[in-house]
Amino acid sequence: MKQRILLAAVIMSVFLAGKPAAAQNVIVRDTGGLLGIQQSCGRVGCTVVEGLDGTIGQLYLVSPNQNTCSGLIGCLLGTVFNLLDFLTKLLLQPGVVDAEPDQLLSLAQSQSPTAPPGLWDTTPVNYYGTTAWDGYVNQPAVQIVNLPSARSAFSVTGSGAVVGMIDTGVDPNQPVLQTVLLQGYDFTRNQPGGSELSDVNQSTMAVVNKGGSSAPAQVNQSTMAVVNQEEAVDFSQPQYADFGHGTMTAGVVHLVAPTAKLLPLKAFGANGQGYLSNVIAAVYWGTQHGANVFNMSFDFTTYSNEMNQAVNYAAANGVVSVASVGNNGEQMMVYPAGLNNVMGVASVSDAETLSTFSNYGTPPTWVAAPGEAIISTYPFATYAAGWGTSFSAPFVTGTVALMRSSSLPVLGSLNTGLNQSLAAQAISNAQPMQGNECGYGILNIYQAVNAWIMRGGVL
Repeated sequence: MKQRILLAAVIMSVFLAGKPAAAQNVIVRDTGGLLGIQQSCGRVGCTVVEGLDGTIGQLYLVSPNQNTCSGLIGCLLGTVFNLLDFLTKLLLQPGVVDAEPDQLLSLAQSQSPTAPPGLWDTTPVNYYGTTAWDGYVNQPAVQIVNLPSARSAFSVTGSGAVVGMIDTGVDPNQPVLQTVLLQGYDFTRNQPGGSELSDVNQSTMAVVNKGGSSAPAQVNQSTMAVVNQEEAVDFSQPQYADFGHGTMTAGVVHLVAPTAKLLPLKAFGANGQGYLSNVIAAVYWGTQHGANVFNMSFDFTTYSNEMNQAVNYAAANGVVSVASVGNNGEQMMVYPAGLNNVMGVASVSDAETLSTFSNYGTPPTWVAAPGEAIISTYPFATYAAGWGTSFSAPFVTGTVALMRSSSLPVLGSLNTGLNQSLAAQAISNAQPMQGNECGYGILNIYQAVNAWIMRGGVL
């Protein structure tokens, strides 16, 4: 029975990953550490690619030895059973307590209608030490989540928070974000950084650097960006299907918590694809490098024990995790939003109704937040409007950052008492909606911060 379940998981992972299973890497937990997994690989036939859990030293990505095959069906079936055999043998090794196929993930897309009026409002305003467009600073979503009241009553801006943005990276030269960006890590290349621009080729950069007249234009399925015509054509190509996604989600967090530090953790490429192993590594790395909030604007449908272990590790170290619930317009379970130590966020319109594209239901939805025509920062010193739960989640993430503000009276400059459970309780003080499609309702930042203060920050 156990083998049948494992086989089903392997077959599902093959189709999710879209490549033969024998070429698929495997995530392995070995209590014997590096030496233990190296010895296990020597016995079952694999190579250790990299460690995934940083200083803990028990979680690894391994690559099984390749097997030859012939014919499409023969290769597909053969590689599935080869991987099943490999996993079975691996799980019998001393010290190996868990093994699962890596997954190729894709950022969810939604549909974008016409550009919102605010995307034309380029009036410069001072925004916490930087100059930003009025259309970004004073967009309708700000009022819907009651951000001005929270700022006025509690003087919170997010100082003391470090937000790990697990996404496509962030443009390090975006003027609005520059002063709060930390150096993160690029897990797609295994190197320090986290710049979204690392995926842009020189010819595209040349088009951008030419400048020219800019206006809102559709650059991908869910984004309208203020760019020139040549940029719009370039960024609408498949290799840039989600270019700007990370800079936009970071911009929404910054809109809510303008003095919170942003730690880019690049786990996805500009085409919107990334491996689960990179996401897991980002959670461990971010936790071990000072992040106290995670924003995960992505979802997938296959449960991962090691993803669950990673967010549990983060929670045990005081990190609060937030994720989007996806854009299928269905009541369905997705991850990481559906994990116990993650708050899932659905999308509502400016009319405060559930967005037609948004997934819904509890679980995985904890609350909802605006996710239609959200104006945010975009690479190359410009702005864009996005549609999707990807842009709803950062409103909740930013709210958690506000609750970590060093200016709050609850714990002063230390304010270390916030954890996943307490943050979720505070966020649940939302504006109720009919039914339970959106969990506790629409995010109300004033009520969330007030609930945290009233609790006194005491565990």
